[in-house]
Amino acid sequence: MLTFGILPLLVAVFAQEPVPFTITGDWEVRVGGTKLSVRPPNWINVEAEKHAGIPVFNPKAGGWVKGAQLMGVRAQETTSPGLMDVDSFSLRSGTEAEALLFTRGVDYAIDLEWGTFGRLAGGRIEVGQTVYASYRYTQQRLDAIVLDGEGKVVLRQGEARAAAPARPELRPGERALGHVYLAGMASKLEEAHLFPVLEQAYPEVPIAMSATVKRLMERLKAGDTLRILAWGDSVTDGAYLSNKGKERWQEQFVSRLRVSFPKARIELMTQAWGGRNTGSYLAEPAGSLHNYRETVLGVKPDLIVSEFVNDAGLKPEQVEERYSKLLADFKEIGAEWIILTPHYVRPDWMGLKQERDIDEDPRPYVRGLREFAAKHDVGLADASLRYGRLWRQGIPYNTLMVNAINHPDARGMRIFADALMALFH
Repeated sequence: MLTFGILPLLVAVFAQEPVPFTITGDWEVRVGGTKLSVRPPNWINVEAEKHAGIPVFNPKAGGWVKGAQLMGVRAQETTSPGLMDVDSFSLRSGTEAEALLFTRGVDYAIDLEWGTFGRLAGGRIEVGQTVYASYRYTQQRLDAIVLDGEGKVVLRQGEARAAAPARPELRPGERALGHVYLAGMASKLEEAHLFPVLEQAYPEVPIAMSATVKRLMERLKAGDTLRILAWGDSVTDGAYLSNKGKERWQEQFVSRLRVSFPKARIELMTQAWGGRNTGSYLAEPAGSLHNYRETVLGVKPDLIVSEFVNDAGLKPEQVEERYSKLLADFKEIGAEWIILTPHYVRPDWMGLKQERDIDEDPRPYVRGLREFAAKHDVGLADASLRYGRLWRQGIPYNTLMVNAINHPDARGMRIFADALMALFH
């Protein structure tokens, strides 16, 4: 017999309607008629972590490269901010009880947000000396709330990690109702931690076909050869992926394009430069590995697909100026152009306070790209729109970033491929 509390839940589930999440205690959430207990973040104590030859602390560098990285908060290339108990850190000359305790601000400095530290000039830490750090930290965790095969609502705890926490896998016959996202330290549950599934997938709508895509479609349907150049930064390079030959956005896009247009002969090239932007390419001298005229224009692509999250500091008027130059150059060599809008990056870098209720991308650069593409009838694959709605699918977008900042994993790369394929309907 169904209880009163479960019946409305099952009706909502089978009708594909969202199931509300309600906080009922510091670490308790009600889903339909079921109350679930959420485990608070787990603290991990580290004693005498060995660091040999720490560098001089660099206060002007990014937080994750100011000095040596604490292992517990280390992510891909970076550290993950906000995970360390700021009052727990100590640094000693050895592991024994009588080892010298170094003084913060005299012997060393530390970025407590990012968990990086270095020695100070004039301090007691010598060049090349081994030191031992003690501290405590927590990790990110993504718990799943699931309707299981027996019609019960259960909470499954995810695998905690410094970045990109793993989501529990669904079992046969189960359905995800949402997630609870603990991005680090938290004293109690808040609305920002709750990610109920509000929609099952991105709501695809017909996209007006630009002149660029119309010409490309004609060539693909005719079975022509199409040489595609993926041009971008570290997200296009994808060196951090476990299998970049299959997982990069351009690999996923071309693989799917070949299936959709089997008669076409599609070739893929990649030109990417981590940590750089379009201006970096334009400034490179002749003979450089990343000289724009030689490595972008010189390879004579039929289609250039550009991805530059590192251009995100540009204002709309700067987009118009720089991208107009690029467009003129591409037209001169007879190349078509599709621009990818960038993915969302860590919230505070975008002026966001949370990872839900964020449909609209606040970055002027993204607005500039949309205006430029519409004005010049250039193809625009709007990945930003898709990232902005991940929260509606119960997914905090930063859980796709393996460096806790801006490096999407294979799932995040698929969103770019989705945006590109939506143009070729």
